[in-house]
Parts: sequence; structure tokens; C-alpha cells
Amino acid sequence: WTELRQENARWYDAALEGLGLDDRVVTPRRRLGYRHVFNQYVLRVKARDELKAYLADAGVGTEIYYPVPLHMQQCFSDLGYRPDGLYLGLGIGKYSEASGHAARAFAQDRGLKLHEVDLATDFGYDIPRAAAATHRAPCGACGLSKRHLFNAVAVEHGYDVVATGHNLDDEAAVLLGNVLRWETGYLGRQHPVLPATPGFARKVKPLYRLGERETAAYCVLRGLDYQVEECPMAEGNRHLGFKEVLDSLEDRSPGAKAAFVFGFVDRAHEYFTDDAGAEREGLGECVVCGSPTTSDVCAFCRLRERVGARAEHSQ
Repeated sequence: WTELRQENARWYDAALEGLGLDDRVVTPRRRLGYRHVFNQYVLRVKARDELKAYLADAGVGTEIYYPVPLHMQQCFSDLGYRPDGLYLGLGIGKYSEASGHAARAFAQDRGLKLHEVDLATDFGYDIPRAAAATHRAPCGACGLSKRHLFNAVAVEHGYDVVATGHNLDDEAAVLLGNVLRWETGYLGRQHPVLPATPGFARKVKPLYRLGERETAAYCVLRGLDYQVEECPMAEGNRHLGFKEVLDSLEDRSPGAKAAFVFGFVDRAHEYFTDDAGAEREGLGECVVCGSPTTSDVCAFCRLRERVGARAEHSQ
């Protein structure tokens, strides 16, 4: 029975390959060392509904396998997983355009909700203009904007958790920077799970145990489109330098990044939580946007004001 299904699958493979549709149709993947029983022969296409209608007109029956994704089905409702996406338009030329396209296509193909925030349209600035106004590396303004807006959107729309894509390489580089400068408050907040506090949604980093290469390999194997290029404004970024140092160390001592990050989380993080807690106790509300801040106006609103002042001066 299984061998007959595999034979049918090979026939489908050959027939589809001859049509030259590689850029529009993704056929079932096989994993090395495993046998696919082909309970279904599932095709993934961008214009799914249009193709389904076309085939129906031609008398070919099709079905959507899992029209409701597993994590959204009633039988798994107790897990509480109903993820929506968030795309931030940073205004970094073609890099931002490609990132937005990938995010929209991913959400559309899976019937998922995607929130979109555009810095220029919604807040009157973008990352290049922010870098010019502050005379600092673009990554500072970018990180500040992301942290503020990820949390602000979550709080505004009532989400329980913000999940970010930070991976092992990211966490190791940030940890190295925080340790070199003994930023105890940051060390107290560097953890894969941060509980919700007044004004802040709960934060999780589900990929923190996986390296960049592992996540990229997963995307390739699963046929997931993603932004391959590095941000063109990241040149000279301090954390990229830390990543290079850690990559060199990893080459000499495989597993060094994992030992560094996991060792900190398991053995050292608890010693810095009081410092992070002390910073939270001193938080008030921003008089402009209402977000938690240590001063009257939060860093995000001060950045907006500074970029706006520079624009007025230039005029």
C-alpha cells in the first residue's frame, strides 16, 4: 500500500517537474533517512484559492489540508496559541521593502493576521533620518524603535505575549557586550522569558537555543521565504563585532556560544534580577505616549521630537 502511494508520488513529481512550475509550486519534501508514506500529496502554492477554483472548473477535485492550522484548532485551544504577526516598516530602502513583502506573503499564505506599523507614516521618521538627527549608529535608533513599538502594539491590542526571533547568536553577542560593561540591569533582563509587569507585555524568545545557521536551514528545508541579506545600515555595529569574535571562538571550541548563554541563564541570571527589579520600581508614565519610562518623556518620544526638530531646522 505504501509502495503504491510512493509510486504515485513519483509520478506526480515527474509530471509537475516537466511543467516548469518550480517558482510557483512547492511539492512535498523528503527527509534523508526517512520514508514518506504520502497519506496526502500536498502542494503549496501562492494563489491557492485561484488554483482550487481553476481545477474545480476542469473537474479536478482538491481539498485544503488543515484549512485551520493545528495550533488554532479547538482540540489544542487549551494551549492558548493564536499568534499574530507584526511588521515594522523602518524605511531602510529595498531592505525594508523585501522584509515587508516576505512578512505579508507568509501571513497571507497561512491566513494569519499581520499588524503593520510604518515609522515614516505613523511617527514621522525613519531609521536613516533618526541616525542623521542623533549623529549615532542607526542600530541604536532601530533597536529603541523596535523595543518600544513591539510592546506598545501588544499592550494596545491586548496580547498576552510578545514572541521575538532572537537566536543563540543574537543572545551570545548581547550577553558578551553586557558582561564586558557589567550592565547589571540589562543582565537582569536578559532571559528567554520575561514576565509581564505594569505597562509591559510578557516577552519570550522561543528560538534562543538555535543558531542562525540552524534557523536558516529550517527555513530552506520548509520552503519559508525570509530576508537573507544583512541590514545595509548595520555595518560597524558593535554587536556584529561581538558576533565575529564569538564565531572565531566557536570555530576553535564548538559549543562555546551555547555554554556561554545557557550557563548564564541557568547559573548566573538570578544574581542580577534585583538590579533589573530596582530599575522597574523607578518607572513612571511618559507624558506623551503613556509608556513606562524613567523620565517625564520616554526615549522613543524624545527620539521623535529630536528628528522632528532637525527636519524643521533643515527647512
